[in-house]
Amino acid sequence: MSLIQWKTMERRVNPDIVTYSSIIAGLSRLGRLTEAMEKFNQMIALGVQPDKVVYHALIRGFCIDGDLAKAKQLVSEMMNRGIPRPNISFFSSLIKSLCQEGRVMDAHDIFDLVIDMGERPDDILFNSLIDGYCLVRKMDKALKVLDVMESVGVEPDVITYNTLVNGYCRNGRIDDGLTLFREMPRKRIKPDTISYCVIMDGLFRSGRTVSGREMFHEMIESGTTVSISTYNIILGGLCRNNCADEAIALFQKLGSLNVKFSIAIVNTMINAMYRVGRREEAKELFAGISASGLVPNESTYGVMIMNLLKDGAVEDANNVFSSMDKSGIVPSSRLLNDIIRMLLEKGEIAKAGNYLSKVDGKSISLEASTTSLMLSLFSREGKYREDMKLLPAKYQFFDGFC
Repeated sequence: MSLIQWKTMERRVNPDIVTYSSIIAGLSRLGRLTEAMEKFNQMIALGVQPDKVVYHALIRGFCIDGDLAKAKQLVSEMMNRGIPRPNISFFSSLIKSLCQEGRVMDAHDIFDLVIDMGERPDDILFNSLIDGYCLVRKMDKALKVLDVMESVGVEPDVITYNTLVNGYCRNGRIDDGLTLFREMPRKRIKPDTISYCVIMDGLFRSGRTVSGREMFHEMIESGTTVSISTYNIILGGLCRNNCADEAIALFQKLGSLNVKFSIAIVNTMINAMYRVGRREEAKELFAGISASGLVPNESTYGVMIMNLLKDGAVEDANNVFSSMDKSGIVPSSRLLNDIIRMLLEKGEIAKAGNYLSKVDGKSISLEASTTSLMLSLFSREGKYREDMKLLPAKYQFFDGFC
């Protein structure tokens, strides 16, 4: 509702609690707290008693704005009116929201407010705050929150440890992550699928392939459920660490056991097969995607096109691009730029020109690296200067550039 509509309505009728709630909530969400309080005071002056919804909207607004003194005042006021104060879930939601925005110190201030009000934080509240510190790479503070959590008698759970282990792995502190991972059973916390996936991904990303393999076998032996995400991590990790043949063997073994893969795994394996020269297997895997019940996505087509171009199979790459177009998948700016650069580098100027026309048709801009390459190739001293006429007219402005 606009302010004009509000003024018109005010002249016609006396607004009720539902109307005031909507207006106050809207103003609070927009951060217009002065106006929200004006409406709040107005409703009280008119004899309309505020309810829990009104107070929650204002308290949330002042917490997000950082005015915790005002938020606390409103909490006291609503209790004096006999309205139950916001529960832990209300503040957990606030803390989680602020942490996701990177406002961890503001979230911690609300955490302190909860304690100051005499509330006992639960595991969800602690986990949200720990996750916030992990997101902003302040692992020492995340650990301090864990210490506080245990000191007040709130037992950390598998989510707590998964969050911390993931935080360490994302920050490249894999050994600290492993230490916490090994601590879980001693705390009577059984690592779950996410626990193993997080630590395996960290190991593979840090190049510790042997440890990643061992962790995968440990996971299987422990009876922990192996998910699609697990296969993504182990196969992707092996490929990333120059163990493509091993990854292909595992992929084929799992396929014979009727393991259902995601299209992301298939994309990874097609690329791995090309990397080790197993082109026919890659083409067969691509051709059989639909029969396996999967649907190729832009990444699938992109992997095929770029590998075909690397092999010099320009016409085959064009055919795959046409298939993508017919399937209704719109190529991204990144893919088109990658294709154009590859064709230019291979001297396929006319073909690159065709893709430049596609860029124009889709209103996608050229990346700086693509423009730089074109300047280099078509400048006064560029080796393809004479071929510049093969480009669309708008790209022939490179003529004369040094």
